[in-house]
Amino acid sequence: MKYMMLMQFSGQMQDEIPPMHIWPVEDVKAHIEFMHDTNRKFIEAGEFVDAQGLAAPEQARIVRAGEGGAPVITDGPFPETKEFLIGYWIIDCDSPERAVELAAHVSAAPGPGGKPLNMPIEVREVMSAAPSEEL
Repeated sequence: MKYMMLMQFSGQMQDEIPPMHIWPVEDVKAHIEFMHDTNRKFIEAGEFVDAQGLAAPEQARIVRAGEGGAPVITDGPFPETKEFLIGYWIIDCDSPERAVELAAHVSAAPGPGGKPLNMPIEVREVMSAAPSEEL
């Protein structure tokens, strides 16, 4: 079964975790190396499908179809936003319990001073569509 693990950052975490661009260089390197090691472990276990970090929320755009289907674009997120997505993994593993185990590992990524960030990781099963020949 495939699962998506969504790494979220909440507004309350901003008080606890400074933005990465002001972390000491060695802490940034340790965090990135943890992520690379995690991906390697997932690959070696045959559980890795994809993983991506996302640009800062200030670069996000909200798009809706306007009149005649033309895109209507607004900046996002808005001040009331309390959480935003900073990255994701798609994994392929045998059970929901294993997906939760992998999410807990990712949650413990090191932050400033090597302290685990304990970031919230949302785990959701990926719903697969029927192959087109079955539709």
